[in-house]
Amino acid sequence: MKYLFNFAVVFFMATTVLFAQFSEKSKNFKKFDGLFAFYYDQGNDKVYMEVSELNKEFLYVYSLSSGIGSNDLGLDRGQLGNEQVVYFKRAGNKLLLVQPNLKYRAITENSLEKKSIEQAFAKSVLFGFKIEEEKDGRFIIDMTDFLMQDIHGVALKLKEKKQGNYSLDKSKSAIDLERTKAFPKNVEMDIILTFTGVVEEKAKLLEGVAPNKSIVTVSQHNSFIELPDNGYKKREFDPRSGSYPFSYYDYATPVQEPILKQFVTRHRLEKKDPSATMSEAVEPIIYYLDNGTPEPVRSALLDGGKWWNHAFEAIGYKDAFQLKMLPDDADPLDVRYNVIQWVHRSTRGWSYGSSITDPRTGEIMKGHVSLGSLRIRQDFLIAQALMDKPFAERDDNYQELLDLSLARIRQLSAHEIGHTLGFSHNFAASTNDRASVMDYPHPQFSVKNGKIDFSKAYANGIGEWDKVTVAYSYSQLEEGSNEREALNEILTKAQNKGLRYISDSDARPQGGAHVLGHLWDNGKAASDELKEMLEVRKVAISNFSMDNIRKNEPNSVLEDVFVPLYFFHRYQTEAVAKVIGGLDYNYTVKGDGQLTVKTVDKKVQENAVKSILKTLDAQEIAIPKDKLSLFPPRAIGYNRTRESFKGKTGVSFDAISAPETAADMTLKLLLHPERASRLIQQKSLEPSNLGLNEVLDDLVKGTINHNPRDPYENEVQQSINFRVLFHIMNLAAHDKVHPQVNAIASAVLMDIKSDLVSKSKDAISREMVRRINDFYNHPEQFKVIPSPTIPDGSPIGMDCLEYTN
Repeated sequence: MKYLFNFAVVFFMATTVLFAQFSEKSKNFKKFDGLFAFYYDQGNDKVYMEVSELNKEFLYVYSLSSGIGSNDLGLDRGQLGNEQVVYFKRAGNKLLLVQPNLKYRAITENSLEKKSIEQAFAKSVLFGFKIEEEKDGRFIIDMTDFLMQDIHGVALKLKEKKQGNYSLDKSKSAIDLERTKAFPKNVEMDIILTFTGVVEEKAKLLEGVAPNKSIVTVSQHNSFIELPDNGYKKREFDPRSGSYPFSYYDYATPVQEPILKQFVTRHRLEKKDPSATMSEAVEPIIYYLDNGTPEPVRSALLDGGKWWNHAFEAIGYKDAFQLKMLPDDADPLDVRYNVIQWVHRSTRGWSYGSSITDPRTGEIMKGHVSLGSLRIRQDFLIAQALMDKPFAERDDNYQELLDLSLARIRQLSAHEIGHTLGFSHNFAASTNDRASVMDYPHPQFSVKNGKIDFSKAYANGIGEWDKVTVAYSYSQLEEGSNEREALNEILTKAQNKGLRYISDSDARPQGGAHVLGHLWDNGKAASDELKEMLEVRKVAISNFSMDNIRKNEPNSVLEDVFVPLYFFHRYQTEAVAKVIGGLDYNYTVKGDGQLTVKTVDKKVQENAVKSILKTLDAQEIAIPKDKLSLFPPRAIGYNRTRESFKGKTGVSFDAISAPETAADMTLKLLLHPERASRLIQQKSLEPSNLGLNEVLDDLVKGTINHNPRDPYENEVQQSINFRVLFHIMNLAAHDKVHPQVNAIASAVLMDIKSDLVSKSKDAISREMVRRINDFYNHPEQFKVIPSPTIPDGSPIGMDCLEYTN
C-alpha cells in the first residue's frame, strides 16, 4: 500500500509539473480562438488543441488545398474528402477521436434500444491523443501527428496509378500558418505534406506536373465544424425527383414499414414569410466564384450560375439563389462559403460538383464546384474546326468562336452548381427541347444553304425539368398539408408535360439500353440526329483548310484542330447504338401511371442499324484525299499527344488508321456483349422483333461484302472489315453472354468464311480465312487485336467524376 501511495504521489507531482510546464511554455505560442481554441508552437512546428466538451459531436472534413495538377491522378486543388461526424471521448490518459456509425440507427426514445444498435455495429476511433494538460474541465492535446497524416490517400493514389511507392516525409512537411484560421463555428488547419519515394519507370502522369518526380508536395486542409442545429427538415426521396438520396437504416422502424430511410440532399431554405406567394429567404443560398477566375470566363460563369434563381423564383422565392465574387481574404475550403473554384491541370479534364453534408440529416452545408480551366479551350477548338475559314483574312477573327465557348461555360457553371444543390444528371432532357442543364449538351449545329448554322449550339437558361427538381427539393409546403401528396403533384404535373428523367448508369454507352438517356447527344430521334451530324461533319471537312489556323502556326496544329471534327459523330453514334436492343422505361412507383418498361419498336431499331452502318462505310468516314496534303509529319516541338491521331505508319499521317479507330468505336458499342444478349431475349419474347441474326447480317452486308471501287476507299473499308471480323469473333468466344450469342456469331463467322473461300483468291480474302481458321483452332488464344487508340473525348477519358461527378 505504501508503494502504491508513493507511486500515486510521484505520478501526481510529475503530471502537475507537466501541466505547469505546458501552461508556462504556451505563453509564447500563437493562440487561435474559435470553435476550438488551439495554439501554434512555431519553434517545434506543433499544434495543440483545447477540448472543453467531451462526447459532443462535430464535423471533421479533410480536403486538398493544393493538388498535383493531373486529371488522371484525380488529386485536384480544392478536392473535398469525406465528411465525418466525430466526438472526443476520454479513455485513461488519452482523448479518443471517435466516428460513430450513422448508417445504422435506432430513432426512438428508448435509450437501451439506441445503445443496442450502437453496440451492434462497429464504430471507428480515428486517433488517440495523449492529454498534455487537464485543467478546469478542459484538455490540451497535441494535434500535430493527427494533422501530419496522409488521410486524403495521396500515396495510395500514386501507387494505384502506378507512379511509384511514396511515403510521407515529415521532415519536409509543416503547418501552413497562412491558411490556418479559427472562427466561432469552424476551425481550418492547413498542412504542407511532402511525399518521397521510388518512382516507377513508366510514371508518365507525374511528368510535367511535378518538378521532381521523386518528391511530390501537396497541401491538405483539415476542417473542424460545428454541426447545424435541429431546425432542418428532411424531405422524403423519390426516384422520380432528380435528386440524390441520403440513406440510413432505422432499426426502430415498425416491422410493417421499410427499414431503409431515404431523403433528398439539399440546402436549408425557408421563406421569411411562409404565407406569401413570393418571399425572400431567411438565409439565401449564396455561391462565391473563385476570384482567380479570369475574364471573360468570370462573367460567363456568373451568368450561367445565376440561371438557378429563375427556378427558385418559380417556387415563390425572391433572390433565394445568389452568386457573388469570393472575398480576397476568404479561403475556398472554408465551410462558410459555397464556392465555384477555377482549377488548373496539365490536361483538360472533368469538372465536378461536390458537397459537404451533415451525415445525420443530408443537409448540404457547403457546395464546392471544381471547374477545369482547359475545358473552354476544347470548346474553342471544336468551333475553330467547324467554322468555315475563320482566319482567312485576319488572326483576330475569333469572337464568334469565343462566344460559342462561353455559351458552353455558362451551361457548365449551371450544371455543376446543380450537383451541389443536390441534383443528379438527367440524360433524357436533350430529347425534350433541352429541358435540363443537368444533361451533357453536345453543340447542336445544322446545315442551312450549304453552310453550318451555329445559332442554336447551346441552350441559354434553366430548363423546364430543372424547375421541377427544384420544386420537389426546395418548395416550402403549406402548413398542415400532406407532404407526400404535394410532392406527388409536382411530379405528376411534370409527367403530364412529357418531361422524362433518366440518370447515370442507364445512360452510359457501354451496355446502356435506354432509348432516350444518352450522353452528349441531341434530338428526339437518335438516328435522325446522327444523319444530321454526319452531314454537318461532311460540310465542315469539305471546308477545312489552312485558314482554320492562324498565320505562322504549323500544320501540326492544323492536324490537332482536325481531330474533334473528324470524330464529331462519336457521341451521337453512342446514342444510336443504345437504341439497338434498347428499352424504354421509367423510374416508376406504384400508382404513378407511367410506362414501366417496353422494348424499343422494331422499326426504330432498324433505322438505328441503318444509321449506324454509315459510320462503318469508308465512303462516309474516309478522310478526303485532298485533305491529306494538309497533314505532313509533325514539326519539331509539336509531338503527338493523347489528343492526337494515332497510327501505324511512323512519322507520316496515317489516313487508314483514323477510320479504323472510328469504326472500332462503333463496333465496341454495336456488338457489346450485353446488347447482343438483349437482342436474343427481345427476339424470344416477340419473334417479330429485331434479333442478333438480323443485326449481324446487315453488318456483314454493309462492310465485309462491301468493296468500294476507289483504291483508297477500298483499303479504308478493308481495314474496317477486319475490325468487324474481330468483334464478331469476340461475340463467338465471349464467356459472359448467352450461349445463343456464341452460336449465332459462330455461324456468321462460318458463313463469312464460306463466302470468302468461294471468291477469287485475293490476299485479303485469304487472310480473313486464315484468321477465322486460327480462331477455331486456338479459341483460347483469341483476343481482339487493339486498334489505334481513339483520342480523348469527353473531356478526358470516359469515367465521369461529377458529384461523387
